[in-house]
Amino acid sequence: MRNLIFLGIFASLSLTSCSDDDIISEILTSELKLVTSSNTTGKISYTNLLSVNPTAISFSVNGTDNDGIFYNTDTDEIILASRTNNRLETYSGLKNAVSSNMDNLMLANFSASTDFNNAREIAVSGDKIVVTQDQAASNGDTNKLFVYQKSATGYTLLNQYTLNFKVWGIHVNGNDLYAVADLTSDIVVFNNFFSLASGSIMPSKRVTIENLIRTHGITYSAMDNVMILTDVASAADATDGGLVIINNFSTILNSTANMGTISTTNQIRLYGSNTTLGNPVDVAYDYDTNRIYVAERANGGGNVLTFNFPSSSGNIAPISTRAEPGVAAVYLVKK
Repeated sequence: MRNLIFLGIFASLSLTSCSDDDIISEILTSELKLVTSSNTTGKISYTNLLSVNPTAISFSVNGTDNDGIFYNTDTDEIILASRTNNRLETYSGLKNAVSSNMDNLMLANFSASTDFNNAREIAVSGDKIVVTQDQAASNGDTNKLFVYQKSATGYTLLNQYTLNFKVWGIHVNGNDLYAVADLTSDIVVFNNFFSLASGSIMPSKRVTIENLIRTHGITYSAMDNVMILTDVASAADATDGGLVIINNFSTILNSTANMGTISTTNQIRLYGSNTTLGNPVDVAYDYDTNRIYVAERANGGGNVLTFNFPSSSGNIAPISTRAEPGVAAVYLVKK
């Protein structure tokens, strides 16, 4: 029997110019789903956030250690970066698994060659999948980005890039790629990323986020020009993590010189004991409901936290917390 985990009911929406019926109708005819992966349990979770009682449903997959995750609701396929098997994996039939009360997903196909080792995040743009490889003894202490093309039968490696910094979270925005420089306070952008030839590459711009200790998770919303970053700070401390939110991000980034600093005056910062953020490793954001979803790895062995989008900095508690052992990645599907 699939494992049902209570997520909590959405808080009431604050409505302004439209009627309640108009807003509810618009939301109920769309899709808003959250998927997560774990690096300890061999399970992924799925939550329909628009149901009356949103609950997380867990499914077994092939391998215990998985990180980056993506869900295509049109093809009903999950893409995982498997750290157990060092490959991209496609799982099909999620909707049928939900309706049939199944507890596992079917492995449809996978990348045939073992190109990466110690994968972290993935980002998807059309049929292109970008995978980050964080340096480790198992990969010769090499930080890389891999770009695959997905087809109905598997994955073809198109390009691979060597980096001179540790990498973790990534986010594709059009033809550009945002990435965090792990173990630093920095984020980078690669302009026209998919046009780059394989080999060693340098970012188009690198900037420091003032008073952020160690960047990890990253997401960007082009709809409202918001960048959200997670700060794991000390990996050994389960109390010092935080979220950094940058409104009007593209303007701020463009006005910041290469190797310059985005000051705290341009940030909304969530830190403190009420946040329960210790090692927030990944983040997702919905601009319509103004909800932020965080994979918190340290506290309680792993929690998925939901925050209301804050208007100002503070020691603000999440509106929802649910346990998910080993949670490593979160991805939000919106249509």
